[in-house]
Amino acid sequence: MARRRTVSVITPAHPARVTNGLLAQATGSVYAQTLLPDAHIVAIDVDREGAAATRQRALMSASTDFVAFLDSDDIFFAKHLEWLMKHQQETGADFCYSWFKILQQFANGSTRLLEDDTVFPVTHYLNPFNPDDPIETTITTLVRTELAKEVGFKELDRGHDQNSGEDRYFTIECLKAGAKISHLVRKSWAWRHWQLPNGSPGNSSGRAHKGDAA
Repeated sequence: MARRRTVSVITPAHPARVTNGLLAQATGSVYAQTLLPDAHIVAIDVDREGAAATRQRALMSASTDFVAFLDSDDIFFAKHLEWLMKHQQETGADFCYSWFKILQQFANGSTRLLEDDTVFPVTHYLNPFNPDDPIETTITTLVRTELAKEVGFKELDRGHDQNSGEDRYFTIECLKAGAKISHLVRKSWAWRHWQLPNGSPGNSSGRAHKGDAA
């Protein structure tokens, strides 16, 4: 009988998400999984190092076969880990990703789950991953731990009003390392977007000066 593959969930967070309850919501979604992880590793960015450095610190503590990344303001749907681990077994991929529904967070504290993805072209969701023309995935992926540690996370300086670019960097560097990347065509998690001061939807991932940490 083959040994069961183990998985850790990796979550970086800044202190505001500890006090405002968002980290607790993310953690609750981890422990509501139909396939429970072997560990949930949370690192808190108390020194304002940024998401990439904090994620790296949590990653280096993992000792499981795979790691699954979850930002502290996002939420796994109940079968996220079950579906991705099954997809990995079926494909033998080193790096698996699914898709998301947007959880729109409004300034008054209310939220709404959106069915349509307004961030990427619909082909990003419907088409298989093409290593010759790689799309930008989010950081919410399932990756072999050895590969993730080999590549690591690097925060890129793209300006104060843009995210760090670590998602794109991580995907491309995994490809360069020879990773097989496979896309599961399912919406298995919720990506929280914040209402910006001008009233439009936005995303504060990697930008601690926006959203809940403004």
